[in-house]
Amino acid sequence: MEDYRFIDVLLVEDDPGDVLLTREAFEHNKVQNKLHVVSDGEQALAFLRQEDPYPDAPRPDLILLDLNLPRKDGREVLEDIKADETLRSIPVVVLTTSEAEEDILRSYHLHANAYVAKPVDFDQFIRVVRQIDDFFVTVVKLPKGGQRL
Repeated sequence: MEDYRFIDVLLVEDDPGDVLLTREAFEHNKVQNKLHVVSDGEQALAFLRQEDPYPDAPRPDLILLDLNLPRKDGREVLEDIKADETLRSIPVVVLTTSEAEEDILRSYHLHANAYVAKPVDFDQFIRVVRQIDDFFVTVVKLPKGGQRL
């Protein structure tokens, strides 16, 4: 894998169990990518904008975003990201338990790059996170070094 490069991934997830599963999926996959975790929508935007308490936060290459978040809903976070000229080029994968058609349509309307329903089965969850990681690291061409447009 000569073209493999390590990326920064921001996981926006309030469920500690899902955070743990995502970490395990990265470890199982021997993924060396840096996983940053915030647990609500306001923290996500502060991280992305390098606001307190995240003044040194790296610009993520990929965002994994849950929809059902405290303080600021994931749909609002997605809308804010895609409306912000400095953030909109970051790929956002909605990774959520909702399989509601309304959530899927709204996420794509707000310019999500992908919508993935979280499997409830541990092994399937691990497999899904690995596939997302594999796709965005080995298949998709991302800007190098967190370049902004």
